[in-house]
Amino acid sequence: MQVIRAASELNPAGRKVCLAIGFFDGVHLGHQQIIRQTLADARQHEALALVITFDRHPNTVVAPSRVPPLIYSLPQKLRTIASLGADWLLLIPFDKALSEQTGEAFIRALVRDLGQVQTLCVGANFLFGHKRAGDVALLKRLGAELKFIVHGLAAVSLDGKAVSSTRIREAIRLGHLDAASQMLGRPWSLAGTVGRGDGLGHKLGFPTANLDVAGLVLPPNGVYAVHAEVDGRRYRSVLNIGLRPTLQRPEPQLRVEAHLIDFTGDLYGRELEVAFLEKLRAEKKFASFGELREQIARDILDAQMRF
Repeated sequence: MQVIRAASELNPAGRKVCLAIGFFDGVHLGHQQIIRQTLADARQHEALALVITFDRHPNTVVAPSRVPPLIYSLPQKLRTIASLGADWLLLIPFDKALSEQTGEAFIRALVRDLGQVQTLCVGANFLFGHKRAGDVALLKRLGAELKFIVHGLAAVSLDGKAVSSTRIREAIRLGHLDAASQMLGRPWSLAGTVGRGDGLGHKLGFPTANLDVAGLVLPPNGVYAVHAEVDGRRYRSVLNIGLRPTLQRPEPQLRVEAHLIDFTGDLYGRELEVAFLEKLRAEKKFASFGELREQIARDILDAQMRF
């Protein structure tokens, strides 16, 4: 998938363009419906399919105190959109200037830069532009004037309720990972860059990769059996999410640490993605590092029996 950062970079060379627009956090079943409709439109009209999304949640600019924890990191989101078959993606930096642009100005600028827009697909409740004043009705009015067709697709329902990023975040936060995976249409996974920790895992004989997951939604603290993926290869792994109470730090910090079974090598600075299989146990404080070491060994054996 080719990623561009300005509509003028597409250069459709006279071909029509079909658009899908959204933040697409998690790329859940509803998002997939929007993107697949755009791909189908492009095939029908022999047009280019362009997915348009943003590099950060709009609330980081317009309401910093109300930024939701995200389901996916940006690289995860882009990989998932690419897996659906999208050939082009416009990644728009969401900044103060964009937040102050009206929805109408935003669409007119896209059409101007892209040339002939054939279709535009969004969710039925899509809101955009300054103060979220733009909606599907505005898109249809502009479509009638600028000669493009608008698809405002209804939400996908599961168990009688609409699938949404908000609902998925809540499921993850509560530890209902099977429910989250059903709404995503794939097993939920967590991804982050590996940073340097304090080396405790190495000292205990079980080196861990410390994931930077700032801004991402997390399941309850505890120890999990997971599959970790590095450079396209999967490793059976044990993941700990928690405050490491055995260390008795005055100001404990939440850590997400993965021990990759049978892996040797340096992971610092690389992205690690972990797919959750099962929770093994809750977080626990141990009387000594010796007890902690013994429990980690048991956790690894337990995890190996779950794969």
